[in-house]
Amino acid sequence: MRITGISTHVIGTPWRNLTYVQVHTDEGLTGVGETRMLGRTDALVGYLREAEANHVAGSDPFAIENLVRRMKYGDYGRAGEIVMSGIACVEMACWDIKGKALGVPVWQLLGGRVTDRVKAYANGWYTTQRTPEAYHRAALGVMERGYRALKIDPFGTGHYELSHQDTLYAVSLIEAVRDAIGPDAELMLEMHGRFSPSTAVRLARELAPYRPAWLEEPVPPENLAALKKVADKVDLPVATGERIHDRIEFRELFESQAADILQPDVGHIGGILETRKLAATAETHYMLVAPHNVGGPVLTAASLQVGFSTPNFKILEHFNDFADAEIKDVVKGAPEVVDGHFELSHAPGLGVEFDAEAAAAFPQQQARFDLWAEGWEKRDPTGGRR
Repeated sequence: MRITGISTHVIGTPWRNLTYVQVHTDEGLTGVGETRMLGRTDALVGYLREAEANHVAGSDPFAIENLVRRMKYGDYGRAGEIVMSGIACVEMACWDIKGKALGVPVWQLLGGRVTDRVKAYANGWYTTQRTPEAYHRAALGVMERGYRALKIDPFGTGHYELSHQDTLYAVSLIEAVRDAIGPDAELMLEMHGRFSPSTAVRLARELAPYRPAWLEEPVPPENLAALKKVADKVDLPVATGERIHDRIEFRELFESQAADILQPDVGHIGGILETRKLAATAETHYMLVAPHNVGGPVLTAASLQVGFSTPNFKILEHFNDFADAEIKDVVKGAPEVVDGHFELSHAPGLGVEFDAEAAAAFPQQQARFDLWAEGWEKRDPTGGRR
């Protein structure tokens, strides 16, 4: 079997573009992969066009490791977000082809299942007025849908510092959410890498009574020494990793032990096998894995293949229930949350099918995500938070 080519489809949603890649073969099997870009979609599509000609066309879709190696190193450049995201799309599509050809789900090819259920946490549920009352109502709605874990960024446009007044307001939002979800549900606290270490530590202590499940990206992700400074001073689990795009770049994080939970994005770190390798290394350092996942249903399905086969997999972020209702017909067999969990799927490959005709109804948009812009909550249809 050989790859004959790829086709790329960009679906526009109000604040992000979802890029789907179909990998076609000479035996009629087609696989699909996905990533989510913010402001770099055209660059990704351009890279995929060059990668198809230079590396992908003519390759054996079963030889995934070799194809990834050539895409990553074959152009004698350093692979960053664009290249690793392109690799991820093609890589997960090849796993999809391999699973379909063999009649087994991808998790079976990764060593078999270690669990029948993967816990989900809700994101994107807070697209409402930014008040304690509105957040309380929205959080109740999340619980009514069966979720038992959710995430929120309550900090507005905070950048490095947060005023006393804004801190009190953030606390009031978290208090309202905790009251709505009760003491047993998990509440993840997102900081989007915005604060100085001292501010992050102060905020963590202010919010500790509401028992956050983790403190996510408290400082900018490129400075791991600053992250360790926070980790050494707070009693909450620290999570990070969504903006690290190469498995090798996690080495310093393992050495410093500055995080408890790693959040690789399967769509940005090179795909399923790269994530599985990272998880295996994390296991040797007693760290958990909880992938970042604000893409569409194909990315969710790919992340779940890792989840069902990984012993130290904690939980999977889920955005599709709260942001993607209008595009639900684009992917058939999309994973669904039942009683707060994703159930094990035995469908071959990734277990989903992409409908290119349905996708054509949602053209690419000029997506913009500016966390620190003045008035961002008014301009962004999602309220500006992930």
